[in-house]
Amino acid sequence: MRIETEIKLDYSDVLLRPKRSTMGSRKEVELNREYNFKNYLQRREPHYSGIPIMAANMDGVGTVEMATSLSRHGMFTCLKKDYTPKEISTFFNNDNYIKDNVAYTMGIVDADLEKHKKTLQLTDKIKYVCIDVANGYSERFINFVAKFREENPRVVIIAGNVVTPEITEELILRGADIVKVGIGPGSVCTTRIKTGVGYPQLSAVVECADAAHGLGGHIIADGGCVSPGDVVKAFAAGADFVMLGGMFAGCDEGGGTIEDGLVKFYGMSSNEAQKNHGGVKNYRASEGRVVSIPYKGKVGNVVEDILGGLRSTCTYVGAKTLKSLSKCATFIRVNNGKQYNTTFETSTVGD
Repeated sequence: MRIETEIKLDYSDVLLRPKRSTMGSRKEVELNREYNFKNYLQRREPHYSGIPIMAANMDGVGTVEMATSLSRHGMFTCLKKDYTPKEISTFFNNDNYIKDNVAYTMGIVDADLEKHKKTLQLTDKIKYVCIDVANGYSERFINFVAKFREENPRVVIIAGNVVTPEITEELILRGADIVKVGIGPGSVCTTRIKTGVGYPQLSAVVECADAAHGLGGHIIADGGCVSPGDVVKAFAAGADFVMLGGMFAGCDEGGGTIEDGLVKFYGMSSNEAQKNHGGVKNYRASEGRVVSIPYKGKVGNVVEDILGGLRSTCTYVGAKTLKSLSKCATFIRVNNGKQYNTTFETSTVGD
């Protein structure tokens, strides 16, 4: 047993310090990013171009409808796992204009491999594959990524989840292009409660981004964002992409039944998710919660709010581009986790 005494930080533990800026308007901020991926065998450059905010591969979020809508904003979607090969192929074959902003999601069991092979028989237009497991520290997962890379050299591999630089490096060296970072910070995740395992998300992003960038890899900050300000902090900490679940949940594009202005949303390790995806296993516990969240309407409304906050922050810290944000950022630690005045929070009726 050992104890690490260095303090690790979450998004709520910091604020961004404002700096002198020469920009006269938020319109001047460029949010588009271009990336080339280390292990992806494709000569055309750049490999990726867009606003690097992702919808999570969750029920109620990672839908084809969400992908279609977010692509209009230059944003990305990781599809949920339960689409059939026919549904996936129909989507990719009929919507070629957005295929560069959508990832096919799979697990690592034999049934996932078989489904992937069947899907490839129906479409050759899948560019991104998200290999998604809750625990990215198993040798089985790491070996799976390596083998999948050998067999699929012409796809961009997203792999996760992890929270430490050593395994981030390992996954990139084994063939991953983008590593998904985050264990336990999600709004409907109870992993930290059930297992005691996790890592404060801001520190995880800082450390894993540093490790990935040293090898020419990239990371996704996955989970923990509850406001546009948190999305900004993730980018400022070095994230190449930021993945959102709860912030995109409750929108028309995610589906779900609206009752009394509320929509059901649940974690993908919850009992609800397990029932919807093959049944509850007797050897595992639920590591997610089921909640009712306010209906939000079209996802475009959420997108405008997030991008508006991101542009505003860039003007506060003097970053003319999203690319330069992390270089311009100075974090200030706060001593009580209270970042804004909550006096009238429960009385708010609108913006």
